[in-house]
Amino acid sequence: MKERTKVNPVLTTCPVCKNNLHVHTLHCDNCDTTIEGTFTLSKFNYLESEKLYFIEIFIKNRGNIKMIEKELNISYPTVKKMLDDVILGLGYSLEAIEDDPFFKEKEKEEPKVNKSSILERIEKGELKVADAIELLKKGK
Repeated sequence: MKERTKVNPVLTTCPVCKNNLHVHTLHCDNCDTTIEGTFTLSKFNYLESEKLYFIEIFIKNRGNIKMIEKELNISYPTVKKMLDDVILGLGYSLEAIEDDPFFKEKEKEEPKVNKSSILERIEKGELKVADAIELLKKGK
């Protein structure tokens, strides 16, 4: 049995012409079996390693943008751009998502922070400063 010290990721793009590569041979190092044919790769295989890392962090944090921002030390717009890049890299259109009625409803449900109303509520004694800070952090 051969021992491998380093496993390289599958090349997905031709270094000469930049077209997609296809897998034609599979090999088992344990029993030395080789299988030839045409095999497909997942669309995730064609993403750059940075996008795969972002997907891993996104899933690990269950899509919680605040946690992703904190772990990667990046801003909300950067998280959104990275997510858009992954969506495009997987072959989807951003327009289709933006036109989806579900997402339009979600935007209506999540009002923007109204800082002046929060300050007014503090002045009236309706809101504690600590709670106001939390509201500002959450963006609601």
